[in-house]
Amino acid sequence: MSTNEPLYRARTYPTVRVETDAGGSQWLFMHADHATGVRPCFRRELMHDMWSMLSEVNAPQPRASTSPLRHVVLASDAPGAFNLGGDLALFASLIRAGDREGLMDYATRCVDGVHLLHDGLGGDVRSIALVQGDALGGGMELALACQVIVAEEGTEMGLPEVLFGLVPGMGAYSFLSRRVSPQKAERLILEGRILPVEELHRMGIVDIVVPRGEGERAVRELIQQEQRAPHAHLALNRVRRLAQAVTYDELLSITAVWVDAALALGDRSLRAMERIVRAQARRSAR
Repeated sequence: MSTNEPLYRARTYPTVRVETDAGGSQWLFMHADHATGVRPCFRRELMHDMWSMLSEVNAPQPRASTSPLRHVVLASDAPGAFNLGGDLALFASLIRAGDREGLMDYATRCVDGVHLLHDGLGGDVRSIALVQGDALGGGMELALACQVIVAEEGTEMGLPEVLFGLVPGMGAYSFLSRRVSPQKAERLILEGRILPVEELHRMGIVDIVVPRGEGERAVRELIQQEQRAPHAHLALNRVRRLAQAVTYDELLSITAVWVDAALALGDRSLRAMERIVRAQARRSAR
């Protein structure tokens, strides 16, 4: 595969752009509708389109392909944002209404997707997060669910949920504690700091950092490198699933704790959520 190989349109969903390259790798660009001014966060519509696309990739594949190893790349079309996390406007509305079922349904949909990615879509897919803009809250959880995180210089990642009295509940603790010690994972969660990807790389959380504008090239080179030894990387997928397993039940149990904590938030925390929503909306309108 050439390092400057173009991408070809495979299918378009309302909120995501899906493309493929000549080697068969699937690229999913979130927030394809960003020009309409929508916030680049995990709206229900976005999750529906993302998980639909990933379910198609997860379908049984004919073994006529040149390699048994497949790749899925998650990226973003939104300027300056990989993903800004959960739909805080929806959270605030559901919490004010005391709607545990609605909040649990949303959280479960998040868990469905991140577990699918962490699990390698059944084992024969290597998932790569291409972070070319900020990844916050659930956006960072999405990146952490992937086998490899490639980030461009100048971008930031973080888990700021503590600012409105919560902790992240859709995989952050589970995925972080497989990359760093549980103590360091807890400190990152409770400090709520937004950190440059360069620092996260030094900590062992981000795998590869490249200059601004070089992310796609770096991902293509990584895919090319892994395709030289596809069976080794498939075996590594299986080894990771055994040695560093994050089960669906673990994720679902943790997100149930998150739902109960969210429903206990007071008005001050909900107003903080709504201020963040307004800031995100201003950012999207620029």
